Amino acid sequence: MTSYLNRISGRIVHPETTLIQCLKTMDDEKTKLLFVFNDKDSFIGLLTIGDIQRAIIRNVSLTAQVETILDTDKIFGKENESLETLKNTMIRERLECLPILKSNGEMTDVLFWEDVFPDKEIQVRDKINLPVVIMAGGEGTRLRPLTHILPKPLIPIGEKTIMEVIMEQFQSIGCSKFYVSVNYKAELIEYYLSHNIPSFDISFFKENRPLGTIGSVSLLKGKIDTPFFVTNCDIMVDQDFRDVYEYHVNNHNDITIVAAIKSYQIPYGVIETADNGILMQLTEKPKMNLMVNTGVYVLNPELIAEIPSDCMFHMTDLMEKIRKRGGQIGCFPVSEKSWKDIGEWDEYLKTIRLHE
Repeated sequence: MTSYLNRISGRIVHPETTLIQCLKTMDDEKTKLLFVFNDKDSFIGLLTIGDIQRAIIRNVSLTAQVETILDTDKIFGKENESLETLKNTMIRERLECLPILKSNGEMTDVLFWEDVFPDKEIQVRDKINLPVVIMAGGEGTRLRPLTHILPKPLIPIGEKTIMEVIMEQFQSIGCSKFYVSVNYKAELIEYYLSHNIPSFDISFFKENRPLGTIGSVSLLKGKIDTPFFVTNCDIMVDQDFRDVYEYHVNNHNDITIVAAIKSYQIPYGVIETADNGILMQLTEKPKMNLMVNTGVYVLNPELIAEIPSDCMFHMTDLMEKIRKRGGQIGCFPVSEKSWKDIGEWDEYLKTIRLHE
């Protein structure tokens, strides 16, 4: 096999491959980019996670085939171009990957950013500076007995706490101001974060009693005047949140939910019946593809005024309020394994093994 094919063999899909299969391949290969080849082993194009996300947002079915959404306008390098020219193309077009093609479209090689710029971190986009609200007031009951001692935001992931991992991800895209909602073991959270990561600009606000999944944000009235992120303190999402914000703005949403695509297989034959119990169809062990709430959102600042003060109020209550008044709530999709719910023991144990 040609050397470049050895490097991308696990990342090759075909035009007939479904979008849900592509998402699974991306998760398995820990990549956000696939190479599309036809049955004659000829290169057709590149498929990115962004291509799939845009298709899902357009309500394209997850069972649709790659060929129905493939972008034919992507930029490729030419076989006769010098390495310097190819590198300049990657910098100018902000490309993480550049296939090299002959004049007949046959791929001869592929350049990855880390190959040609090993000491240069890729900065392909402008940074944004939006406030980030972290909901850190819960008791972490799913992680007991650990959370009898440590509050959930301070549980360790490698050599850092989950709170630090979350804040560093937002900091990497330019976010510098953090608002942390605290209640359970609030003093311990404030002490640790203030003394161990003083470089972060953190404002703590405390609910005197549990106010639900968004109720405490009412305490920020008059303090935030731009769109802002809200995230739970026990989840990790492998996604550039600038994409989420861009979608939020372009779609004129009041709220944008980051939603993970989850696939479930029912381990039984599923029956559909008509009147009088007459069998219409029996499907053996069907798979269901669902979008689930990850606990990360973008909110417009005026929504803070719609959160009632000092009462139990959940994000679902706010969503219903917005929908009833004709507002718009969008969903930005991410792949199944891009989302880790560290608040669950199984997922937490898997995650800390990856950081050992």
